[in-house]
Amino acid sequence: MKLLLPDSLPLAPAVPPGVETVSYDASAPVPDEQLDAEALVVWGNSGADVRAVAGRMPRLRWVQTLAAGPDSVLAAGFPDDVVITSGSGLHDQPVAEHALALVLTLVRRLPAAARAQAEHRWADELGGLQPLHPAGPVTTLLGARVLVWGFGSIGQTLAPLLEQLGARVRGVARSSGERSGFAVVAEEELRGELGQTDVLVMILPSTSATTRALDADRLAALPPHAYVVNVGRGSTVDEPALVAALSAGRIAGAALDVTSSEPLPADSPLWNAPDIVLTPHAAGGRPVGADELISANLAALLAGRDLRNVVER
Repeated sequence: MKLLLPDSLPLAPAVPPGVETVSYDASAPVPDEQLDAEALVVWGNSGADVRAVAGRMPRLRWVQTLAAGPDSVLAAGFPDDVVITSGSGLHDQPVAEHALALVLTLVRRLPAAARAQAEHRWADELGGLQPLHPAGPVTTLLGARVLVWGFGSIGQTLAPLLEQLGARVRGVARSSGERSGFAVVAEEELRGELGQTDVLVMILPSTSATTRALDADRLAALPPHAYVVNVGRGSTVDEPALVAALSAGRIAGAALDVTSSEPLPADSPLWNAPDIVLTPHAAGGRPVGADELISANLAALLAGRDLRNVVER
């Protein structure tokens, strides 16, 4: 068996005898001489490069994307008999860390502090004696109501971090119940939850069902003091509606690590929207445990067992 590994990160999975590992340039399509491979790992590849070979690998049995969201691989058009597995779990800690940083940036008013610093102004309104729970946007996570929309493995990694800082955390998923000790409401109940939310954290995948999931109607359901943080996929937010809500002061602020077009065009209204923090899809980008996942799924494939993180199509 031939296993193709991208050169976009150091990889050295354990492989049994008889498996040949070949490194390929992830910034270009898989070269013709490697199209006989039976297994392909994808990380950092462009959608166009993956599409270019999706139908040209006759022996291909398995594609492992190291991305948490497999949308670009699914869109490439691999045959139905090719098993696709995602990188779910590989990004839990880095993305949760970045999400927490964005939440704290908004809650602790760091953008306002940065503006004051640029003006060489000591911002008395931000420091000194402060009420714990002032009117308007929350300024501490102590007692803050945080709603995590998309309560998968990343959300379940983030929730305890928020809770340890005093937040009251609830999740939103397709079905209600309890996950990792946190109450989870079904998406049908989302609107009622939004009205009681201080910070909304979005960690949704990109699917037809999640396109512009945070639309004008749901933004209007948030209190005027609420913050929005998105570390999922940019397609899940109605960006014109978000800009309008920020411009009108209908929400207190937003922090986006992802946008519908990436890189974000220079003329996007998001750049100049008030009370917004933008980071350049920086939450992930560093899969943790990739070698172990590749090795485990390779062993399962060779033994005829179920693979981890199989994507349903």
